[in-house]
Amino acid sequence: MNADFTLATATPADAPRLTQFVNAAYRGDSSRQGWTTEANLLDGQRIDEAGLLDMLALPQAATLLCQNAAGELLGSFHVQADAERLHLSMLAVAPAGQGQGVGKFLLRAAENYGRQHGCTVSKMTVISVRPELIAYYERQGYHPTGATKPFPTDPRFGVPKQPLELLVLQKPLG
Repeated sequence: MNADFTLATATPADAPRLTQFVNAAYRGDSSRQGWTTEANLLDGQRIDEAGLLDMLALPQAATLLCQNAAGELLGSFHVQADAERLHLSMLAVAPAGQGQGVGKFLLRAAENYGRQHGCTVSKMTVISVRPELIAYYERQGYHPTGATKPFPTDPRFGVPKQPLELLVLQKPLG
């Protein structure tokens, strides 16, 4: 793990700040500073505060936070252990700080969380028309399973500008 980063776990008190952070990383003009923007694919927010609080309350779940020494939020990643499966979602990295190892730091921390909870496989979904993001996860050992899921139709997660589907990626946790 990077010595310049610290790992923390979000609490409900973090929800307002974390909601704003995730939405800025995924959508809107600020997200266009980074390579992981979804602003060209979806309008609206990525998550609302109520949805984030619901995620924090899930059993065997945590939202991991990557911070610098000054306590500035650099990234976040939601994890949930479900028997032998670790479910990953909503990796967000500050657009101006992308490409500096924050995502890899959080991915390794998430996988460690899974191992600590007895998980043997890590799974996630990625929007199918995001080849650069899929390639990133493949470099981290994730592979498409061949399964797809429909993109959620709930506007709380954004309004697609085109038809979208989600690819299921997984990686064994050794």
